[in-house]
Formats: sequence, structure tokens, C-alpha cells
Amino acid sequence: MLTSPTLRLTLVQMRRSVGRLAAAGLAVVISTAFVAATLQAGTVITRTTYDQVAAQYADADLVVFDREGTMTAADVDAVRDVDGVAAADGFQGAYAELVHGGRTVYQSLVGAPSDPRLSPLVLADGAWPDRPDHIALPADAAELFGVGVGDTITSTRCLQGKRPAVDKNGAECFGGRQAVERLTVSGVVDDPRGAYAAGGGVAVVTPEALRDRLSSVPADGGSADAGSADGMRTLVVALDRPGDPAAVAAARDALEAAVPSATGVTTPREYAQDVVSAISDGQNIVYLVFVLALAAVSLVVAGLVIANTFQVLVAQRSHTLALLRCVGAGTGQVYRGVLLEAAVLGTVASAGGIVVGSLLVQVGLLVAPAFDLGVTLPRSVALSTPVVLGPLGVGLLVTLAAALAPARAASRVAPLAALRPSDAPGRHGTGRGRGVLAALATVGGLVLLGAGVALGMDGRIDVGLFAAVLGGSVSLGGVIVGSVFWLPRVAAGFGRLVGAGGPAARLASANALRNPRRTAATSTALLIGVTLVSMMTTGAASARAALDDELDARFPVDLQLTGTTLDRDGTVAAVSATVTEALADVDGLGAVVPVTNLSAERADGGRPVQVAVVDPADLRAVANTPADAGLLRPGTLVVPERAARLYDLEGARTVELTGPGGDLTLDVVHSGSRSDRAYLTPHDLDALAPGLPAGELWAGVDDDHDAADVVAAVQEAVSTTGETVGIAGIVVQRSAYQQIIDVILAIVVGLLAVAVLIALIGVANTLSLSVIDRTRENAMLRAIGLSRGQLRATLAVEGMVIAGVGAVLGVLLGLLYGWAGATTALSTLGTVPLVVPWPDVAAVLGVALVAGLVASVVPAHAAVRIRPVAALATE
Repeated sequence: MLTSPTLRLTLVQMRRSVGRLAAAGLAVVISTAFVAATLQAGTVITRTTYDQVAAQYADADLVVFDREGTMTAADVDAVRDVDGVAAADGFQGAYAELVHGGRTVYQSLVGAPSDPRLSPLVLADGAWPDRPDHIALPADAAELFGVGVGDTITSTRCLQGKRPAVDKNGAECFGGRQAVERLTVSGVVDDPRGAYAAGGGVAVVTPEALRDRLSSVPADGGSADAGSADGMRTLVVALDRPGDPAAVAAARDALEAAVPSATGVTTPREYAQDVVSAISDGQNIVYLVFVLALAAVSLVVAGLVIANTFQVLVAQRSHTLALLRCVGAGTGQVYRGVLLEAAVLGTVASAGGIVVGSLLVQVGLLVAPAFDLGVTLPRSVALSTPVVLGPLGVGLLVTLAAALAPARAASRVAPLAALRPSDAPGRHGTGRGRGVLAALATVGGLVLLGAGVALGMDGRIDVGLFAAVLGGSVSLGGVIVGSVFWLPRVAAGFGRLVGAGGPAARLASANALRNPRRTAATSTALLIGVTLVSMMTTGAASARAALDDELDARFPVDLQLTGTTLDRDGTVAAVSATVTEALADVDGLGAVVPVTNLSAERADGGRPVQVAVVDPADLRAVANTPADAGLLRPGTLVVPERAARLYDLEGARTVELTGPGGDLTLDVVHSGSRSDRAYLTPHDLDALAPGLPAGELWAGVDDDHDAADVVAAVQEAVSTTGETVGIAGIVVQRSAYQQIIDVILAIVVGLLAVAVLIALIGVANTLSLSVIDRTRENAMLRAIGLSRGQLRATLAVEGMVIAGVGAVLGVLLGLLYGWAGATTALSTLGTVPLVVPWPDVAAVLGVALVAGLVASVVPAHAAVRIRPVAALATE
């Protein structure tokens, strides 16, 4: 049990060592802030997700849900008849093609609410629709059309097996009749909660008009069925006594009895939790585990820094500890005194980290609305017991664990030995057993890593990933354990190369070998952080290259514009020339070429071949796989790998196609791309099916333009033509994949940068300890003529060497681990190239060297302040 004098002495020593403890405390603050911010960010994400789902149910008191979607309009009436129910609406939606002023928008529709509490929408202008030919538009759609309350827009829809409900002069459409409705804008609605933001907003029509649309156009394309408007999954309910727990409980029981087909009755928030759980399948837990794993990395690095810090403190207090032992202090008292100091430091710094982490999350919540994220975030952080006690406990445990070895070293020093100057420790304790263990772990881990890559390339990705991750972790552990043997020598050699012949560089090289344990521990702390940063950037770059190659091979061009208008025989009509003319003015859009799609029958009765008919020169201008264009010529059918499998043409040398123009025998040329369509020249199309229109346009996007901006410009240009054209293609998918990779990479690298920052604090601590160890040596050097500038240069080179070696080795290991991980995970895509992210590598190395230089400033200042005569008198 700690005595009062021990506590008082510990606090006095802490006050005298505030500057040195500040470095270790800062490491703990950063790490615990990381953990606290992660936990709070997870809470914010969960709250936001629940609120986003629940926002669709506005201020409803209860939600009646049926996972099978079998509730009908009769169930809505039954709910409305329940005592205590003020209003109830079925939750349904439809789509409408809205046209005005040459612009076309596909807009989601919902019915007008029977009670304002049942809709998240609010009227910004006008009134709710109360007639079948009225509509309330979302604000952005009204702005796009340039219309307001009282203006008229047009809605076009194809009626399957039913006469037009509004316009008796509706035009013919394939398979039925096209109804052209004129709708009057009754109001403009806002969505302040962002309930429909993900779907581009909704317009509001009367419930009767919504049911008419749902019943007239069946989803399966068959004949209309008056009952097809049924099949609701949710009903929203508002009570006479909103928020009254007794009323809510009574209504639950009554509603369950009134709607036997319902799966359950719950509150909007409880239903949101159920929906999110079903959709995410535990993704919130995965997020927390993933990010907390990164936080654990920073805590491990912080532990190394704290251990070095307490080594510095023990070295500084050698005479004080010796005097305490001489006057009767036992080894246990000294041991407990160091741990008490660590406990106080860990508690105070962890509490500060919780405050810092909470403030960071709070600042993020205040700043986030300026970025228009499309979701409503909470305005303040919500502190909970796990969020507070978790980081506090973790920070305290890491600090105590890091202080164990220094405390044990302090307690084992004999009183008389402590009163004498001690030589700098060397490789004590780094025996043969440690070297053998390090070698086995390194070699065995690398072998297991290679086996994981091989398993992944063999198609067993799950087992391969497990083996690769385990092998990488074991090999990295072996590198860390064995670093005490080789890393100081590498650092010394690196120092000699940096300044060959200079006294500062030679002294720095020698100093790196004086205490191998300390040099290895500090450089290893930086190595861990840099390895993980380099691994993520390399893995992301290699994954992006592999995904790009896969998308290029699977999809022929960046952008495809397909006509949706059908002729009477069901064939897609030619894309209007007005669309091609509109695309000519789009900045960033490359060549635009016409393509004809053909389902070519085979003379042998085999499966019809889907063919893209395009001129070879046009294909070369837009294709992501130009090799296909080089193979295409009259008399040949270029068949990609996937198309060959789909149409049973693997290994075929020739194929005979038949069409309205006659039979045509073609040479089959196989290509390495993975498109699902074969290629044919227009010359051969004229012989096979003359007069077939080009129902598609292919286009390329310039590399120096943002793909998302170009696609948006294309959509805007097409909307002004009044033509309905589908827009899709690889550029949209590539942009989405790259954005996901970039966002994940930015988050991960930002989080891992915390570990690098903490490791750089350790560099400063190591240099400080070196100054203490070399007090007499530095004084002797000064006495024989070494200038203050040369002494500063020695410490600067030493700091840069320690940081540089850790950064270089970390980059090399990161390249290996990143490529191996990407190869294992994406092996099904083919060969994953090793892509070295040179800008990121250069940035990491530059930051490490500069930080090592900066870290030497304070220790160098302390070293040059000591007068040579006073330092030589120190014992």
C-alpha cells in the first residue's frame, strides 16, 4: 500500500519533470482522443442512420409493418377505425415522367398525407394537391422546369391493356397506349429532414391519382390488375394523444388485432433500428472494429513512446533514486512510485484525450452542414458511459504497461551503483533466443503471406486473406522483435552515407549504436505507422489499377447513351440527331460514335449472338480496349471472352449468322476483353440485316476532366432535347469505385497519421535520453573544440537518421504488404499490378526527415546550454 510520503514525493518529481512528461502525456492524449472520437463517431453514424430512416415516417406515433408486403387498402381502413387513431396512411410510391420546356425528369411520387404529422414534407408554397390533375413539385424540380404554383407541366406514361385515363388522344406506345396528362402545379414542397434526399426528392399527388398509376402499369409488364396498387409494407399512424405512453401501448395491441397480416407494430425509431440492422448486417460493428484497430496501432506506438519517456526520467533521476535507496527506501517503494507516476499521468492525459476527442467530433458536427452532406446530423455529441470509461481505461492500462519495464529497472539498481556514473547500456538481454525467434517469425510469416497470395489467386479468397493477414502480422512482429540486432547498424550506416567525412555525421552514426534497444524501439515505433500508411496507399493504388483494368475489359467504352423509344415491332428506334448535336457542346466529352445493336440468329440453331455493330475506326476512337478495334475488319466477328462463354463460341473458328438479308459466314476472332457483346462491321450488317438503325451512341470522356461533371453535363444536354435516353457506362462505375477507394484511403491514412505523429514524439524523447547519457561526452567534445553548431548538427543528423531509417523500412514493408493484400483480395480480377504511389512515398519520407530534424531542436538546445566545465564535473 502506497504511503503518504511516497505520494508526495511522486507528485513533487512530476512537477519537476513536467516538460519531459508532457511528451508522453501528449502521446496518451492523442491516442485516447482517437479512441474517444472513434466511439463517438460510431454513435453519431448510428443515430444519423436511424434518424434518416425514421425521417420518412415524420411525426407518426406508430408504424404497422409487414415484411412480405401484403397489406392492402382495406387494412388502412381497418387501422383508421381503431379507437385512438387520428389518421393513418399507407406507405406507397410510384414514378412519373415529367416534361416541361424541353426538359424531362423521372420523378418519384407519393400520396398527399391525410394528416401533416404523417409526412416529412412541408409546403414551401401553394397547397397540397386535391384533384387528380394537381401535383406538388419538389423545389429543385420546380427550379429546373422554371415553374411555380398555377403553371402546367406534362406527364407521359404508357398504359398497359387499359384505355388512357386522362387524355383520350393519347399516342400509341409499344404494347399499349401512351397517356399524356396535363398536371397543374398546386404547390412546392421542401424536405427539411432529407427523408427522400437519396432518391432525388419526391413530388406529391392525390392518393387516388397515386393508386391509379400503381394499378395501370404493372411492374412485371403483364396485363393491368386493379389490385396491383395493394401490397404495402408499412402503414404510418398518428394518435389522438401523441406521445402518451399509455395511448401508444393501447394502440399497439388494438392495431395488431386489426391487421392480422402485419408482422408487427412499433414506433418509428424502433422500426428504423430494425431496418438498419437488417440492411447493414452488422456493418456498424465492422466499422467500429476496423477503426478501433487503427486506434490500437496508435496506442501501441504511444506505449513505445511512454516507455522511452520513463527511461529518460529514470536516467535523469538516477542520483535521486540512489539517495532514496540509501536512506531506506525499498525496491517495492521505488517500483510503486514509478507506477504511481504512470497512473497519474495516464489518468490525467486520458481525461484530456476524451475532452479533445469530444471537441473534435463536436467541431465536425458544427462544420458538416456547410458541406451539404444530404443527411441531417445531430447538433451535439452524446456522451455515454462506454464513451467515457473506455478511452479512460485503455489510456491508463497502456501507460501502466509501458512503465513496467522502466519501473523494474529503477527498482533493481543498487544504491552504490546508482551513485556512480554508469555507462550507456548496450545489447544487454538481446540474446540468441530472441534472434532465433525473430528470424523464425519473419521467415515463417513471409512464407505464410506468400501462401495466402497463392490461395487467393487459386480462387480461395477467404482462406487466402486469413493466411495473408496472419502471415503479414507474424512477419511484422518478427521484424520488430529482431530490430534490436540490425536496425541500429542500418541507422549507423545510413548516417555515414548522409554525411561522409563530416564529424557530425560520424558522431551521429556512432551514437545510433550506443544503445541499440532505445534506437530500435524509437525507429520501430515510426516503422509501424509508416508501414501501415504505405500498405494502405499501395493497396489502394494497386486495387484501383486492377479495378480499372477489369472495368475496361468488361465494358467497351466510357459512356453509352441508349434510345428508349420503341418501334411498332418492339425494336429500339434510332437515337435522334438532336441528341448527337446536343452532345457536341459538352466540354470534356470525346468522340461520339453510332452503334447498332443486333441479336443475330445462328444458322446452326445455337444461342443468338448479341452483336454491337460499329466501324473499326469509330471503335478505336472510343474503346477502352483498343486491341478489339485492331481485330475488327469485314468478314470477322470479334468475340470477347465473356461473350464466347455466353453464346457457346469458345474455341469456334467460324460462325454462320442468318438475318433478313440472308446468311453470312464469319471468321471468329477471339479477344481478351470481357464484354458481353461481339463486334461486327457495318459492311457485314448490310449483308445480314440492311436498314437497321443505330439505337445507341458510344462516347469517351477526356482523362483531364472530372467524370462526374462530364456525365452531369451530358444529362443536362440530353434533358433539353425532349428525348428520353438512358445514360450508363464504365465512367460512372469507375468514378464511383474511385471515390469510394479515395474516401476510405483518406480516412485510413488520416487515422494512421496519428500513429506516425506519436512516433515522432518518440524520436524527440530518444534524442533527449541521448543527451542525458552523453552529458560528460558532449562536454568533453565541447572542451576539445566542437562548436555549438556542430553539436546541434550531430543531434539533427541523429534525429533524421532514426526517422529516415524507420520511414524507409516502413515504406518497403508497406509496399510488400499492400500489394500482397490487394493481390489476394482481387485475384479473381486477374493480375493485380504493383503500383508504387510515388507522391505518397515521397511525402512520407519528406515528413519523416523534416520531423526528425524538428525533433532534435529541443534536445540540442538543452545540450548546448550546459557549460563544458560544469558538465565535466557531473558525476
